Amino acid sequence: MTRRYAFFDLDGTLLAGKSMLGFWQHWSALTAREGRTPPPPRTTGADRETLNRAYFAHFAGVPLARFRTAARQWYAHYRRRPDAYLVGPLDALARHRALGHEVVLVTGSGAALVEPVAEDLGVRRVLATEQLTDDQGTLTGEVRRSMIGAAKHEAVAGLMERAGVRSGDCFAYGDHASDLPMLSLVGHAVVVGDDPVLAARAAARGWRSLPAHRGPHPGGVPAPGKNTFERVCYSCAPETRGDRADAVTGHLPRAGHRTNGPGA
Repeated sequence: MTRRYAFFDLDGTLLAGKSMLGFWQHWSALTAREGRTPPPPRTTGADRETLNRAYFAHFAGVPLARFRTAARQWYAHYRRRPDAYLVGPLDALARHRALGHEVVLVTGSGAALVEPVAEDLGVRRVLATEQLTDDQGTLTGEVRRSMIGAAKHEAVAGLMERAGVRSGDCFAYGDHASDLPMLSLVGHAVVVGDDPVLAARAAARGWRSLPAHRGPHPGGVPAPGKNTFERVCYSCAPETRGDRADAVTGHLPRAGHRTNGPGA
């Protein structure tokens, strides 16, 4: 049996919304009830990695346990929205799992924010931005490294090397130009949505594409809090074996044959 991994970006690829911004709205409401109004995070005026670090700096002094509790509260509300997910990529994720492929979420969002999403979708492995804490478990506001761009490439390449899998046997899904380093690493890249940079690369390389159609929770997955998630930023967990790569994306439309959908 050939080992196969499927790497999925999160925001704009599986989730229709932005997890960090959605969580911020939830967090702001919590702190407002305590009589505090935190300044909003920057969303423009710098590169994505700088904005990512600036976002997490807002949580300096917050106990990680409290952050995690708030993250689960946010996701419990988010998953009930009728337009919370992107249907095509979630279907692909389910097919990978059914074929025994190891599914990995690769995202610039914080690991604590991704935990309830991963549990809910039955995903055991995550490569995410790791927030740092002090000896008391309090967030310092710093991160080890933002899981964006080149960091995604390095993390995915490192995981494949440790697992002993060939890049040509692996899959990756992304919606933004910053996912290019990860998409270019695997033998089966799939572009989600209509990012012009990715669309041009997909057309040049014959990558497949999926429309960004929104929909409700897919159902048929464990509810959050079932303790199915193994928190991994750089995983050493046992490998899962699978095969039949073409069965996952063989029926998907090729690049240039998209259906219009909301952008990410």
